[in-house]
Amino acid sequence: MIKTSIITIGDELLIGQVIDTNSAWMAQELNKAGIAVLRRVAVGDTRDAIWNALDEESRHADIILITGGLGPTADDITKPLLTEYFGGNLIVDEGALRNLQYLFETVFKRPLTERNLKQAEVPDNCKVLLNKRGTAPGMLFEKNGIVYVSMPGVPHEMQGMMTDDVIPYIRRSFPLPFIAHRTLLTYGIGESYLADMIQDIEEALPSYIKLAYLPNYGMVRLRLTASGEAKDEIEKVLDERFEALQERVKDFLVINEDAQMQEVIAKILLESKQTMCTAESCTGGYIAHLLTSIAGSSAFYDGSVVSYSYKAKEDLLQVKESTLLDKGAVSEEVVYEMAKGALKNIGSHYAIAVSGIMGPGGGMPDKPVGTVWICVGDKNKLAAKKFHFRFDRTRNIQLTAVNALNMLREFILNG
Repeated sequence: MIKTSIITIGDELLIGQVIDTNSAWMAQELNKAGIAVLRRVAVGDTRDAIWNALDEESRHADIILITGGLGPTADDITKPLLTEYFGGNLIVDEGALRNLQYLFETVFKRPLTERNLKQAEVPDNCKVLLNKRGTAPGMLFEKNGIVYVSMPGVPHEMQGMMTDDVIPYIRRSFPLPFIAHRTLLTYGIGESYLADMIQDIEEALPSYIKLAYLPNYGMVRLRLTASGEAKDEIEKVLDERFEALQERVKDFLVINEDAQMQEVIAKILLESKQTMCTAESCTGGYIAHLLTSIAGSSAFYDGSVVSYSYKAKEDLLQVKESTLLDKGAVSEEVVYEMAKGALKNIGSHYAIAVSGIMGPGGGMPDKPVGTVWICVGDKNKLAAKKFHFRFDRTRNIQLTAVNALNMLREFILNG
């Protein structure tokens, strides 16, 4: 199997100022293509750190992918270092220069400075990968049978280069095995209980099929991955084992696709040509964010009212002042009235309403931090449920959102 190492460059990665999303995205895309990622390494913006990482990874990998350090400022040292490492000389690449001129004259509408012109310089012994989304070109080198690719650290620039150039190049240049995935999503059962439930299925898998457990916020994804040369036979066996897996976990099965809960809701609503809305207090619009992150969400999602204060709940959702004073904002009665107000004012088929105490402060003896009420329903029927989460503010918000979406899913499917 072709082995790949990923090197991400930047002091900001080592001190936690920036989260390394690049290597995670790259690993996922490479895995889909049947390219194994052997190692992921983050190094700082120093010559020795980058040089030593290149030396070390060349002992293990067939392909080394590098991101970061290609900008126009003094701390961007990757390009001069690679020029030295591969024994080249810097020259101006005409294609990269034309790309720079176009961006500055047409897109940015500002003068092209001497500092930015330097970005058109590349080593004379590399294959230049034009950056369709930015100013810094990528560079591909070959040395001792190993392929090295240096790409910008800006995520959307790197992603464009990987999709358009790097993965197609690897596919052309290396013999890759056939690889296939089957994924399902479960809800309401823990990872260890799930493992016990399907133990015999997992133990009976042939050596070329692997099972992965991917838990996240009350859900567990199960992914079967098969690889090998006999495509038709592999897919046949993979489908058989996936069917058996679905049957075994059917009581907890959300969807037999690799999808997030918000995508499941979107699929249900789009198929029925119905819409939903949200009335959010404790989540501050996070549920709306999840839904509107899906392209074309306006076809199933009408909008949200983020009503944090008592006044906003009263004015925007017609929650009664007496209900708020008697029961408190975090109560079954209030989320009922929030959902009713959202359905009336926005006019959707379905609504979600949430109110809770996310922390770290604000808890009371009868309503500790993590107490959440969720209501879902339509104009004819509403259903509410109380939850007790026990985590930090961010995770409590995320758990509230996932549970609210799942409650709506069950409400719709159960009629």
